[in-house]
This record gives sequence, C-alpha cells and structure tokens, in this order.
Amino acid sequence: MDVLALDKDQEALSQIQSMGISTLCADLENSPWPLTGQKFDGLVVTNYLWRALWPDLLDCVKEGGFVIYETFCEGHQAYGKPTRADFLLKSAELLDVFQSFKVLGFEEGLLSQPSRYVQRIIAQKPALSGTLTHLAIGSLECTY
Repeated sequence: MDVLALDKDQEALSQIQSMGISTLCADLENSPWPLTGQKFDGLVVTNYLWRALWPDLLDCVKEGGFVIYETFCEGHQAYGKPTRADFLLKSAELLDVFQSFKVLGFEEGLLSQPSRYVQRIIAQKPALSGTLTHLAIGSLECTY
C-alpha cells in the first residue's frame, strides 16, 4: 500500500520517512494545492481545519474512496487551543461538508485523556455504478 503524508513541518515528515512512507512538504494555507489531478483511495485528516481546502480535499478522493476526518469543534475552547472559531468546526459541520458522500459514521462531543471536543466522520465517496467496495476497520466490516 502506498501512503503519502503531507505536512508543512519537514522535521515531522522526516521522522516517518524511515517507515517507507512518501512525504510531501507543503504549506496548504499559503501555496497552491499541491495535489491537483491526483486521486487517492483514502484520505485521513486529523487536528487540522482550513475550510478553503474542502473542495480540493473532496476532489482528490477516488470514486468509492474513503475519508476519515477528525478535528476540534465548538466547545473545545474550555480545554485549550485552538480557541478561535476559524479553527473549530460548527455543530455537525462535517455532515454538511460530506453531504455528497455516504456517511458511515459520525461523532461529535467531549473526549477524555486529553479532554477535548471533537467532530469526526468516516465517509465514502459514491462509487461508479457496479463497483463493490470493501472496508475493514478494526472489527467493523462493511461491503457496499
């Protein structure tokens, strides 16, 4: 399985290159989208929110591909940074963003250790007709 990790922190990326993971150092907020025309079977986004990227993120997922997205949401201000509304999802915002995808799971609320308010979603981009997709996460298996 090929994996591409993208971050603006080259030092962080250097730590995972030894695991055979390809990396791309890019500042997504101050540079053009670096993955134009590329499509991926899966996309994982954690602890990151830049709403202007959502069209690019949605577009880079192949038909039948999956997205796992988790980041901070409103309510997190009581537990630390980020505290600015620009960096906190509004209630059920990920459901709106991925409304054209099939939502397989969604959660919003307080988590512990460390305490934080998050929203998370796993969603599948609609597949071309006749395409069968199989996903296994832990002990949960789904066939579509």
